[in-house]
Amino acid sequence: MQHTPSPQHTPVDLAPPGSDEDAARADLWGLLSLLFIAPPSAQVLSQLASAPAASDAPDSALQQAWCELQRVAASVTPQQVRDEFEALFGGTGRPAVYVYGSFYLAGALHEKPLARLRADLAGIGLSRRIDLGESEDHFAVLAEIMRFLIAGDDPAVCTLTRQRDLFQRHIQPWGAQMCDAIEGDRTAQFYRALAGFTREFLQVEQMAFDLLD
Repeated sequence: MQHTPSPQHTPVDLAPPGSDEDAARADLWGLLSLLFIAPPSAQVLSQLASAPAASDAPDSALQQAWCELQRVAASVTPQQVRDEFEALFGGTGRPAVYVYGSFYLAGALHEKPLARLRADLAGIGLSRRIDLGESEDHFAVLAEIMRFLIAGDDPAVCTLTRQRDLFQRHIQPWGAQMCDAIEGDRTAQFYRALAGFTREFLQVEQMAFDLLD
């Protein structure tokens, strides 16, 4: 049985994927996983600030949000982003912002939405890594699973239909709410820009999956 891929803690390759749209999508999902699982290093911030365009349409909402994220990435220090990450998602007790699907879908952690997600992952041969500290409904883990389903080399698992099913069942129903919560925190700067880009990216993914119906 395969294991659920764990979020990458090393800098992702943001080189232009050429005409390979799936490679570009996988890169963006991988980047979201990286940025939501832990505060980025100076190298990641620098790489992000100088990365190529996220969209071929320069006036699109997605590209505008990407440019804002790049602008903020170029203006903050790693320590500032670390402090912001801890203020939003860390600390003891209740965090300022939750990044778990169960919280938005059921009002509490480790509820039925997580059980349904685990059942769906088990159905395609994916299971939780024992050493992974976060539950599968953490946004970063879901983003890494999306990256795997797009860029993985197992044709029996990594299909467009499975991408759509995971996205529409376990990300789309609550992803925008998470972005709203981040943007509603007055202390957010880098993660406010990231939330804006994440929302636009999720909308683009949803529109693409809608074309499959």
